[in-house]
Amino acid sequence: MTNDKPDDEWPSLPYSEWAGTCEALHLWTQIVGKVRLAQTPWLNHSWQAPLYVTSRGLATGPVPHGRRYFDMEFDFVEHVLRLRSDANAIALPLRPMAVAEFYAQVMGGLDALKTPVSIFAAPNEMADSVPFARDTGLRPYDREHAYRFWRVLLQADRILKAFRTAFLGKASPVHFFWGSFDLAVTRFSGRRAPRHPGGVPHLPDAVVREAYSHEVSSAGFWPGGPGGQDAAFYSYAYPEPPGFREKPVSAKDAYFDPNLGEFLLPYARLRKSADPEAEIMGFLASTYEAAADAGKWDRANLECAIGTAGRPRPVP
Repeated sequence: MTNDKPDDEWPSLPYSEWAGTCEALHLWTQIVGKVRLAQTPWLNHSWQAPLYVTSRGLATGPVPHGRRYFDMEFDFVEHVLRLRSDANAIALPLRPMAVAEFYAQVMGGLDALKTPVSIFAAPNEMADSVPFARDTGLRPYDREHAYRFWRVLLQADRILKAFRTAFLGKASPVHFFWGSFDLAVTRFSGRRAPRHPGGVPHLPDAVVREAYSHEVSSAGFWPGGPGGQDAAFYSYAYPEPPGFREKPVSAKDAYFDPNLGEFLLPYARLRKSADPEAEIMGFLASTYEAAADAGKWDRANLECAIGTAGRPRPVP
């Protein structure tokens, strides 16, 4: 099934070794995510749309269908896509196949569960947007790298959730956006942001403007992508306040990428650290502080100590 050791928390994930599988999963998660999107009322900043990290992979959570519910989960341990309703369950094998075949199997599986769904059947946020039904080229699926990807997501999800507890203001859940193909958590200053210019490939400007309607400091993990960019933790502010990119960051291998407009902490360097978790937490805290200080956020009323399991947050 996999050669990775069960306790390997930070497996190697060079993009060049799994680029084809990564792109296939990006497209397949878009199909599954769009099913949830089509069935769920809009929630601020598209929070109704993402997937969630689970103990087996990535899942939609319960999706309404009239008065019934179903869910869908990528299981990267057994390498299947599970479709489940109150009446039945189907497991679709994850294997090398065309996007068109995967799309047909998902739609057919939903029909078999008596929960048919119609989606906008083309990718978003990708430079090349071929409708799913016409994307007939064979896509690879490497089990080992899909498993490694999930193992990294597990650790990133845990650390981002811990980081989230130290904020009293509005904050997003930790969730996986299938459009940009990254795990993210976002903090809000509470103030409105200037109108976003839009222009994201194959994404309506109205969606982008609603997502960035308020000032944010956002961070997360991205597994790599086109152009050979390897996996990294990232952090950015919108709108970017003056002086943000010059602020010091508490992670020795972190740097600001002016092309992306983000601080990056390369995963390949991070996994060699004596304490990757401490490096990530330092990166997240210091880049948030950079955004909050440069943007003049009301930090005294927005922050608290990091949460502890089983212990209520003390209130002065």
